[in-house]
Amino acid sequence: MKVAVLLLLGLLEAEGKCFFNRTQEHCVCYKLSEENLGSIIQCLAATVVEFWGGELERYVDFPISDLDTSTIDMLGSLIIRKIVFGDLLVPEVLLARVLRFFSYTQVQEVAFESCVFVGRGNWSEISRRDLPITSLSFHNITSAPLTGRQQDLSSLSSWLGTLQELTVTSSHLTSLPCDVGRVFRALHSLDLAQNSLGDESLMPAFCQGAFPQLQLLSLQQNELTSYHGVCESVKLLRELQHLDLSQNKLLADPSSSSCQWPASLRTFNLSNTGLGEVLTPLPPSLEVLDVSSNHLYAVDISLSSLKKLFLSQNLLRAAPSLRNCTLLDTLHLDNNSITELPWDELKLLGHLQDVAAAGNPYNCSCSGAGGLQALAATGHLGQGWPQDYTCHSPPRYQGWQVKDVPVSVLRCHRAAVIAPICFVLTLLGLAGV
Repeated sequence: MKVAVLLLLGLLEAEGKCFFNRTQEHCVCYKLSEENLGSIIQCLAATVVEFWGGELERYVDFPISDLDTSTIDMLGSLIIRKIVFGDLLVPEVLLARVLRFFSYTQVQEVAFESCVFVGRGNWSEISRRDLPITSLSFHNITSAPLTGRQQDLSSLSSWLGTLQELTVTSSHLTSLPCDVGRVFRALHSLDLAQNSLGDESLMPAFCQGAFPQLQLLSLQQNELTSYHGVCESVKLLRELQHLDLSQNKLLADPSSSSCQWPASLRTFNLSNTGLGEVLTPLPPSLEVLDVSSNHLYAVDISLSSLKKLFLSQNLLRAAPSLRNCTLLDTLHLDNNSITELPWDELKLLGHLQDVAAAGNPYNCSCSGAGGLQALAATGHLGQGWPQDYTCHSPPRYQGWQVKDVPVSVLRCHRAAVIAPICFVLTLLGLAGV
């Protein structure tokens, strides 16, 4: 019985100690053992508990019986909501036997960091258990491939079918079988960033019936190259709202225009994907588009639903025309080659609240400096003003901060001022004749 509780709490073989941060209700334990069990008592008041270091193989053959009523009541009274296991060698057979005890707790999140999973567990032991865990995370883990593990998934389907968040990052993942996606019937968020997923692996992963409730999908920093291929792969995700393809190297395909993105898609991240142009088609109801850190020289975007546009770190020589983006409230143009912002057009966008355009080589002519100063006066010019807004031309203002350039009516609009004066003088002259 004692062994079962020790394993549930993550107690390991080497000597260690727990450290409790009362302010954050966070407890971290290093290499605990049965001998220094007393150290964990302070973690009973934590909402987040982490266990780091060691391996669990020594406990594989230990008998683990059911818990008595007093132990079940104790587990149910704990306020722990998240448990992190890090730097561990984890036998699956042991994990399968111990995980069932989580059904007596209020733990909602479980994360594995830098762990190695070995062997094969008998997951039928928890096939009928209702686990409270709704968020499961794996980062930098090593395990057997998912292919061929349909029986394990079937045993876990009762629990996995209620899971809402799944993260598998930096784990050399190359494929996700169709059967895996069909198990996660309630999943809202799937993060597969920093893996080795290629174009050919996406279509099976998001097959018919897979991830039917998925709203957020991150495929950041994988090995994707086909814009059209991604579109074809995710088009069955009817609830998808947020898609992150950043840090892949995407290319346009001749057939790209024939694919239709899910109509539900609202946020699209294409930053740092090597784009020389904004690929089409874009999702028709898009509200947030991030194409920063690319090689864009010009942009032509006409999306009436667009609210936020991120174009920083590109090669733009001019701000894009946004007349049709009437709902736009955020526009980021930092670190491009823009010499002047179209103030006459921007002031017509009634929802615009956040403009960032620092680090551009501004032409501080009357219209150039005047437009930026007028935009700053509205309070909508974001971080970086005024120190990161400097003049590149004309020569007399080179190096000046844009805010310091004189843009008086007399200097900038002489004709508009002199003409009325001449007219008045003419009338006075005629009156005196």
